[in-house]
Amino acid sequence: MPIVVRLDVMLAQRKMRSKELAEAIGITEANLSLLKSGKVRGVRFDTLSRICAVLQCQPGDLLVHEPGDEPTGDGDDGQ
Repeated sequence: MPIVVRLDVMLAQRKMRSKELAEAIGITEANLSLLKSGKVRGVRFDTLSRICAVLQCQPGDLLVHEPGDEPTGDGDDGQ
C-alpha cells in the first residue's frame, strides 16, 4: 500500500509507549497496534486528531505516501 503509517516512529521520538497513547486517545491497544502496523483500511479523522493532539504533531508526520503499485483511478487497470 502506498500509504505508510509512521506512528511507531513518532511514539519513539516522543518516548511514549503504545499503551499510554491508547489510553490517552480512548482506543484499545489492539486497535492502536493494527493502526501502527498499517493493517487498517482507514482511520477516522477524530482518532487522527486525538493522536496528533497527544503527540503534538501533524497528520503528515504520521502518514506518508510512498509511490508504488497503486490504482490510477481512471478505470483502466492497465491490461
